[in-house]
Amino acid sequence: MLWRSIMLPSARSVYFRRQNRSSLTDTSKHTKLIKEAAKELGFSHVGIAKAQRLDAEARRLEQWLVQKFHGKMKYMDNHFDKRVDPTQLVPGAKSVVSLMYNYHNPVKQTDPEAPKISQYAYGKDYHKVIKDKLRSLLDLLTQEVGEVSGRCFVDSAPVLERDWAVKSGIGWTGKNTLLINPKSGSYFFLAELILDLALEYDQQMSDYCGTCTRCIDACPTGAIAASGYVLDSRKCISYLTIELRDEIPTAYNDKMDNWMFGCDICQEVCPWNRFSTRHDETAFEPPEELLEMKARDWQELTEEVFLRVFNGSAVKRTKFKGLKRNIAFLNSDE
Repeated sequence: MLWRSIMLPSARSVYFRRQNRSSLTDTSKHTKLIKEAAKELGFSHVGIAKAQRLDAEARRLEQWLVQKFHGKMKYMDNHFDKRVDPTQLVPGAKSVVSLMYNYHNPVKQTDPEAPKISQYAYGKDYHKVIKDKLRSLLDLLTQEVGEVSGRCFVDSAPVLERDWAVKSGIGWTGKNTLLINPKSGSYFFLAELILDLALEYDQQMSDYCGTCTRCIDACPTGAIAASGYVLDSRKCISYLTIELRDEIPTAYNDKMDNWMFGCDICQEVCPWNRFSTRHDETAFEPPEELLEMKARDWQELTEEVFLRVFNGSAVKRTKFKGLKRNIAFLNSDE
């Protein structure tokens, strides 16, 4: 009995050391599995952050809302606690996996006078394309690890996507308020997996915008604050052509730079986008008809053509009526 009483604590210590080593090994293995599988699914960058309340980001969001910079996007007022605390979305959440999916396509519409569409809306709706990939990733994780509670998010729920991407170390917030990766630029969709699985967490990277003000200087509507990092959505061309349901204010006559859906100006002038590469996602390829439509074709756009050209596209968000409104507003500038 004396021998047992002496040896048992030592044996217990060895057991727990082994258990800890096993836990660390599993954490590393699961992290590697997620990152490798995500790359195989086409995601360009993957980072992981600890799931916890975003206190500093919550204060910034609250101030942004108080200043009414969200305009008529009333949904930004909703679910504040869920936006800043991932455990409100996934009880017991331990990790937030942030992913970047490239949509860069430098091809231009053939008619330089045709009203312009943001690159991200060239092809099929990214929500569905990327959500399907996230589900595949979550299914694989469940198969390999066992029961994992988690949810997939692609710009369709109260998640501070950019802030989590920064926390996960896959980029920094640029002065144009977009996420910038130093090796790949900013033409990316962001997506997240919130999991109740402990993983290895990545380090944040530094801000490399420096003294550059190209995005601020280039914005024709003055939507970016003079010092950068804050966007007044009410002045943003993307907001005016997509989110705003009312008539576009006449104050923006001659300031829309011929954009009828979205705007890429602050990305086009960003020096970091010299590292952008063309995407290889077939679902994001634009219909040939879209690229070849002339300015007059857009002015005479019918609902039949709208439904054909934008079948399965994110442009349907603004609806036929909204796109016609935008085109008419651009023509009123002439």
